[in-house]
Amino acid sequence: MPVNTLAEAKKIEFHGLTAHPMAVPSRGSAELAIWYLEVPPGLRGEEHTVDREEVFVVRSGRMSATIGGDPYEAGPGDAVIVPPGVPFSMLNDGSEPARLVVCTSAGVRATLNGRTVVPPWSE
Repeated sequence: MPVNTLAEAKKIEFHGLTAHPMAVPSRGSAELAIWYLEVPPGLRGEEHTVDREEVFVVRSGRMSATIGGDPYEAGPGDAVIVPPGVPFSMLNDGSEPARLVVCTSAGVRATLNGRTVVPPWSE
Protein backbone atom coordinates (compact mmCIF):
# COMPACT_ATOMS: atom_id res chain seq x y z
CA MET A 1 0.00 0.00 0.00
CA PRO A 2 1.60 3.33 -1.01
CA VAL A 3 -0.28 5.45 1.56
CA ASN A 4 -0.63 4.57 5.25
CA THR A 5 -2.92 6.80 7.27
CA LEU A 6 -2.51 7.71 10.90
CA ALA A 7 -6.20 6.86 11.40
CA GLU A 8 -5.49 3.25 10.38
CA ALA A 9 -2.24 2.95 12.37
CA LYS A 10 -2.20 0.67 15.39
CA LYS A 11 -1.89 2.46 18.73
CA ILE A 12 0.73 0.73 20.87
CA GLU A 13 1.12 1.78 24.51
CA PHE A 14 4.28 0.67 26.26
CA HIS A 15 5.60 1.85 29.65
CA GLY A 16 3.77 5.17 29.26
CA LEU A 17 4.82 5.78 25.63
CA THR A 18 2.37 5.74 22.75
CA ALA A 19 3.60 4.63 19.32
CA HIS A 20 1.82 4.63 15.97
CA PRO A 21 3.62 2.49 13.35
CA MET A 22 3.46 4.31 10.03
CA ALA A 23 5.93 2.86 7.49
CA VAL A 24 6.99 -0.51 8.89
CA PRO A 25 7.18 -4.03 7.40
CA SER A 26 3.66 -4.95 8.56
CA ARG A 27 2.38 -1.88 6.71
CA GLY A 28 4.34 -2.43 3.50
CA SER A 29 7.77 -0.87 4.09
CA ALA A 30 10.59 -3.23 3.11
CA GLU A 31 13.63 -1.23 4.24
CA LEU A 32 12.58 1.38 6.80
CA ALA A 33 10.71 1.46 10.08
CA ILE A 34 9.08 4.82 10.83
CA TRP A 35 6.64 5.56 13.64
CA TYR A 36 5.13 8.46 15.55
CA LEU A 37 6.00 8.52 19.23
CA GLU A 38 4.27 10.44 22.02
CA VAL A 39 6.15 10.89 25.31
CA PRO A 40 4.29 12.34 28.30
CA PRO A 41 5.97 14.88 30.60
CA GLY A 42 8.33 13.33 33.12
CA LEU A 43 8.74 10.03 31.31
CA ARG A 44 12.28 8.65 31.10
CA GLY A 45 13.04 5.71 28.84
CA GLU A 46 15.37 3.04 30.18
CA GLU A 47 18.91 3.02 28.87
CA HIS A 48 19.29 0.57 25.99
CA THR A 49 21.07 0.03 22.67
CA VAL A 50 19.80 -0.62 19.16
CA ASP A 51 21.55 -2.62 16.44
CA ARG A 52 20.77 -0.08 13.69
CA GLU A 53 21.08 3.69 13.56
CA GLU A 54 17.94 5.33 14.95
CA VAL A 55 16.84 8.94 14.36
CA PHE A 56 14.34 10.82 16.54
CA VAL A 57 12.91 14.04 15.04
CA VAL A 58 11.13 16.21 17.60
CA ARG A 59 7.88 17.60 16.15
CA SER A 60 6.72 19.34 19.36
CA GLY A 61 7.81 19.54 22.98
CA ARG A 62 11.35 18.96 24.20
CA MET A 63 13.48 15.90 24.89
CA SER A 64 16.71 15.35 26.77
CA ALA A 65 18.92 12.51 25.59
CA THR A 66 21.95 10.80 27.03
CA ILE A 67 23.93 9.08 24.30
CA GLY A 68 27.11 7.25 25.22
CA GLY A 69 27.10 9.12 28.55
CA ASP A 70 26.91 12.58 26.93
CA PRO A 71 23.85 14.82 27.53
CA TYR A 72 21.92 16.49 24.68
CA GLU A 73 18.79 18.65 24.39
CA ALA A 74 16.39 18.65 21.44
CA GLY A 75 13.37 20.78 20.58
CA PRO A 76 10.98 21.13 17.66
CA GLY A 77 12.70 20.45 14.34
CA ASP A 78 15.81 18.92 15.95
CA ALA A 79 17.02 15.40 15.15
CA VAL A 80 18.64 13.11 17.70
CA ILE A 81 20.84 10.55 15.94
CA VAL A 82 21.70 7.40 17.89
CA PRO A 83 24.48 5.19 16.49
CA PRO A 84 24.11 1.41 16.67
CA GLY A 85 25.47 -0.25 19.80
CA VAL A 86 25.75 3.00 21.83
CA PRO A 87 23.81 3.07 25.13
CA PHE A 88 21.18 5.83 25.22
CA SER A 89 18.11 7.00 27.07
CA MET A 90 15.69 9.86 26.56
CA LEU A 91 13.63 11.96 28.94
CA ASN A 92 10.76 14.38 28.47
CA ASP A 93 11.64 16.84 31.21
CA GLY A 94 9.22 19.46 29.86
CA SER A 95 5.70 20.30 30.96
CA GLU A 96 3.95 19.15 27.77
CA PRO A 97 3.89 15.90 25.80
CA ALA A 98 6.70 15.51 23.28
CA ARG A 99 5.77 14.26 19.82
CA LEU A 100 8.45 12.67 17.67
CA VAL A 101 8.93 10.85 14.39
CA VAL A 102 11.34 7.93 14.72
CA CYS A 103 13.14 6.35 11.78
CA THR A 104 15.40 3.31 11.62
CA SER A 105 15.96 0.26 9.44
CA ALA A 106 13.42 -2.54 9.20
CA GLY A 107 14.39 -5.43 11.48
CA VAL A 108 15.86 -3.24 14.22
CA ARG A 109 16.53 -4.96 17.54
CA ALA A 110 17.00 -3.33 20.92
CA THR A 111 18.94 -4.63 23.89
CA LEU A 112 17.48 -3.66 27.25
CA ASN A 113 18.62 -5.07 30.59
CA GLY A 114 20.63 -7.76 28.79
CA ARG A 115 17.63 -8.92 26.76
CA THR A 116 17.30 -8.44 23.00
CA VAL A 117 13.83 -7.55 21.75
CA VAL A 118 12.12 -6.38 18.59
CA PRO A 119 10.23 -3.18 19.39
CA PRO A 120 6.56 -3.97 18.63
CA TRP A 121 6.02 -0.64 16.83
CA SER A 122 8.84 -1.36 14.36
CA GLU A 123 7.43 -4.60 12.92
